[in-house]
Amino acid sequence: MDTDKKVAVILSGCGVYDGAEINEVVLTLLSLEENEIQYQCFAPDIDQHHVFNHCTGKEVTERRNVLVESARIVRGNIKSLNECKANEFAAMIVPGGFGVAKNLSDFAFKGANVKVEKVFLTICEAFKNSKKPVGFMCIAPVLLSKIYGKGVILTVGNDKDTIAAISTMGGEHKVSTVNEIVFDEKK
Repeated sequence: MDTDKKVAVILSGCGVYDGAEINEVVLTLLSLEENEIQYQCFAPDIDQHHVFNHCTGKEVTERRNVLVESARIVRGNIKSLNECKANEFAAMIVPGGFGVAKNLSDFAFKGANVKVEKVFLTICEAFKNSKKPVGFMCIAPVLLSKIYGKGVILTVGNDKDTIAAISTMGGEHKVSTVNEIVFDEKK
């Protein structure tokens, strides 16, 4: 399989409060398509931590599956995160949304004491060990210190509390605007 132009896109549900940020996902996929880059979306086949009504912004008492919810965004063109293999892709992208902090990790609840979901962490480590580029957007970069270790250079914009958590975890935060990208050439 030609991996030179194929990207793994990792989703965390559907909706900014409890899943992937839909605009970030759609614009990422559009950009990949416009640049003739193939992609495959993945999501963990697990229950969401909790479910929000996006009209009211309040938690509701129902259960939803991260893979099933993520499939809504990509018209079903998605696979279980268990099927993602770093050797089949040139890069990986993780759009934001609080699903990253609630479903791909527990950062929303534990801050700097975060644990990354096992399968997701294994995949991230495989991309790291293969020295393949990754792109983490919005809140997703908070996980980079747990994946790449101390000294990783990253951004989450300018949220002081999140920046403090990143510093506690050993990350090197660079304040940026929504129009800027931060690269860590060494990690």
